[in-house]
Amino acid sequence: MDLVRTGAGGVIPALFAGLCDDAAVFPPGLAPLPDAVAAHDAYTKAWYADLVGPLVLAAPALDALGDLLGPRATPLPVAVTLPGGPAQLAGVLEAVPDLPVDLRALEIAVPDGMGPAEVLDAVSAATAPVYVEIPRDDRRVPLLRALAGTGHRAKFRTGGVRADLYPSEAELAAAICDAVDAGVPFKATAGLHHALRNTDPETGFEQHGFLNLLLAAGDPDHAEAHLAERDGAVVAALVRDLDDGVRTRFTSFGTCSISDPLTELAGLGLLPRGEA
Repeated sequence: MDLVRTGAGGVIPALFAGLCDDAAVFPPGLAPLPDAVAAHDAYTKAWYADLVGPLVLAAPALDALGDLLGPRATPLPVAVTLPGGPAQLAGVLEAVPDLPVDLRALEIAVPDGMGPAEVLDAVSAATAPVYVEIPRDDRRVPLLRALAGTGHRAKFRTGGVRADLYPSEAELAAAICDAVDAGVPFKATAGLHHALRNTDPETGFEQHGFLNLLLAAGDPDHAEAHLAERDGAVVAALVRDLDDGVRTRFTSFGTCSISDPLTELAGLGLLPRGEA
């Protein structure tokens, strides 16, 4: 794997650069916004800084950022989610220029009944890369095909607070294959608490691993098998053989903890062990 050298002197493989979007304010982390901002600022100075993507915030949180951030030498990198769909876009675009932030992405939910053409028209005013949250219904393939060639991206939900919010291995594999076939990059969010496929000991939920998704994106012909693999040594060996170009397919995933993926990647021998 090629390497990225951080200003703090650490070394992060290019395969993992910007892989972990900082979703600390979302469940189950639910970090207070001031704590999340302070922690994110600390990540940018850590040896593993290149592992970390933007701080992910829901659109309503922008109202609190002005007073919280104050004057800053460096804008806060953010990705803004629009759970209410494109109807929230105008308000976000109006608020952002007055804030000391660097808008890296917009993650926009698709309301019930909204079709592909209407989605594309509704997000046409966006001033940052758009991730369209793909519904788990028969709009998936038409939406992905509509996104092809537009520069927009897809977002897949991979878990949540209920077992039914976790797509099966077969469903997620099909979604990944559809995105790859359409040439649409994707990110994933929710439920990716570990590097490997696992059963949560407290809830009993079957949880996807973020490295399993990376392998599925790199080898979609065997996506379902990769999503099912739980052996860390097997997964790590396959990940080492991945070309960095897989990140043009699987761009990042949201995690409420940066320390957990950092620790697990190091434990699998895929990251150097530094002073976190």
